[in-house]
Amino acid sequence: MSASICYPCCAMLVALVNGFPLWVLACGLLALWKPEFFTWFSGPLIPIGLGVIMLGMGLTLTLEDFRRVLTMPRQVLVGVLLQYTVMPALGLSLARLYHLPKPFAVGLILVSCCPGGTASNVVSFIAKADVPLSVTMTACSTVLAVVMTPILTGELAGAYVHVDRIGLLIDTLKVVVVPVFLGLAMNRLLPRLTRSLLPVAPLVAVLAITLIVASIIGASKSIILSSGLTLVAAVASLHAGGFLFGYALSRLMTGEEITARTVSIEVGMQNSGLGVVLARGSFANPAFAIPSAISSLFHSLIASMLAAVWRHSAEKYQETLVKSPRINGTNDG
Repeated sequence: MSASICYPCCAMLVALVNGFPLWVLACGLLALWKPEFFTWFSGPLIPIGLGVIMLGMGLTLTLEDFRRVLTMPRQVLVGVLLQYTVMPALGLSLARLYHLPKPFAVGLILVSCCPGGTASNVVSFIAKADVPLSVTMTACSTVLAVVMTPILTGELAGAYVHVDRIGLLIDTLKVVVVPVFLGLAMNRLLPRLTRSLLPVAPLVAVLAITLIVASIIGASKSIILSSGLTLVAAVASLHAGGFLFGYALSRLMTGEEITARTVSIEVGMQNSGLGVVLARGSFANPAFAIPSAISSLFHSLIASMLAAVWRHSAEKYQETLVKSPRINGTNDG
């Protein structure tokens, strides 16, 4: 944390960032009541907002985050594999199960094919999971998204509508790879500037994603109110399934509780902002972006609850280690 920012200010920034789900929920509801409060944030401002978010992610990354793959290849492979299998499979299955209209079905599949969200790193920290593993998985899935997101979306959503894979590829390159690697380069070449930006980067990301989500919800008010309950159920099921299967399958494949919790968070939380930008860039109908906008709210709410439960269990386990002489090694008998 930058020394130029006082402790009370740091505490306030952390509190504002941790309140992310509440900001998204409050602004989303406000957008349904008064869309004009947020619909000004549209057009080029949406991809610019996502670019700022991805730049902030890049600022937190170093080459060591990518080298770390070599030290924990099995865990990273499991996390990335589940990210691009469990979620797309759930997206397609739930679109059919809930008989979603074409725009919502394609939008749900699109967000399910996106990489892990940057907020997963913060949630992993709060949950006392494996933060280095979370950062590494997010970095890997984000870089792979350049290829995986267009391919998977094209294959799975092709039954509903023609998907321009090349267009999706170009859009993903512009809004993911360029800002992430720019941030990575700044971290490497301009460390003092990076250190001065890092304290406020999470709050800027929260503000940007909140504006993106509220803008899409406000612009699509009538569509959401007319068929929103089914879509809300589908999106909630997508993320609940992601957290559940991410945990269960990684626990089965690695046998490690902390890894399973970390992978669960990574799989369950999508880069919904990327989904919004790709949907807006690839489809003229704004309804295609609505599932991604709602996704941001639900994965944040579920993750916040899981983080609280897992943090509590981790703290109880640590207390047990301290109090139990047999476990901490003070009693050999």
